[in-house]
Amino acid sequence: MRILIVGNLGYVGPVVVQHLRSQFPRAELIGFDTGLFAHCLTGTGQLPEIALNAQYYGDIREFPPSLLRGVDAVVQLAAISNDPMGNRFETVTDEINRAASIGLAELARDAGVGAFVLASSCSVYGFSEGGARTELDAVNPLTAYARSKIATEAALHGANSGGMIVTCLRFATACGMSPRLRLDLVLNDFVAAAVGTGQITVLSDGTPWRPLIDVADMARAIEWAIGRNPDHGGRFLCVNTGGAACNYRVSELAEAVAEELPGVSVSINHAAPPDKRSYQVDFSLFRQLAPAHQPVVSLQESIRRLKQGLADMAFAERDFRGSRFIRLNVLDEHIRARRLTPNLRWVVP
Repeated sequence: MRILIVGNLGYVGPVVVQHLRSQFPRAELIGFDTGLFAHCLTGTGQLPEIALNAQYYGDIREFPPSLLRGVDAVVQLAAISNDPMGNRFETVTDEINRAASIGLAELARDAGVGAFVLASSCSVYGFSEGGARTELDAVNPLTAYARSKIATEAALHGANSGGMIVTCLRFATACGMSPRLRLDLVLNDFVAAAVGTGQITVLSDGTPWRPLIDVADMARAIEWAIGRNPDHGGRFLCVNTGGAACNYRVSELAEAVAEELPGVSVSINHAAPPDKRSYQVDFSLFRQLAPAHQPVVSLQESIRRLKQGLADMAFAERDFRGSRFIRLNVLDEHIRARRLTPNLRWVVP
């Protein structure tokens, strides 16, 4: 089996690569990434990509079709991956997250690839009331990132995929430890604040809902999607990806972190205006289709792994939100140093 992982040098990619290598020891694993965050290694003694057979560098906006020869499955992780980056680079977000993803799927189809897996997002639900959202409910994308994901899903659904099985995994909000840790995610932020300052400050009123999934469980879901039989969901499938117990209010996440790190205080801004990004998600379809690949990492275990990972890094940054642990800061530094253009293309020396 030959598997191509596009966008493998980010937060989720190293965990996916490690998991796929453990599950498919004889597979040929190939990485392709532009390398924007390749240097942001955290808490690891070796390069995660040693588990690959080959690593290629390039911009997904000019993806080389030759890399798809003989590929059985494509995992598309490449994206401008959160709301602050999407707001700053809205045009680029559309170019990479939507247009380039669709182009990659078309190239994969033409090359005879058997499976195409898109890392989508539950953020497409935006703000929703009236209970947990299913795949049949209306979406309400509030940000450039969410709009790019729902537009890509729609295009893939309407496209002629030939013999290719397409799976769009609408992931809950990512969390957990990774060799390229991000701290611009809600749970990761809370754990870092607890470790670095002894205090968690919730900027909202704490009431918004967030579903969570650990990166290790994201990797298990991707493994399932790679081998998914079309009898389980059809040739095109869009599925909410997370666990039945993973919907939490932001205040509950802060309290859960404080319980795992005794002595940490929690401050909630009850006077804050409502955060419109609030949604609960129904994951029953994923449970029905993928019973052997359900999330197994609990919220408490995610927190413990983050705590241990930060300890292994000797993490003590009080001002981590101004550091390279925040992806937008990395892009800004690249641009200031004139390594990147404003449309996020490398400046060739």
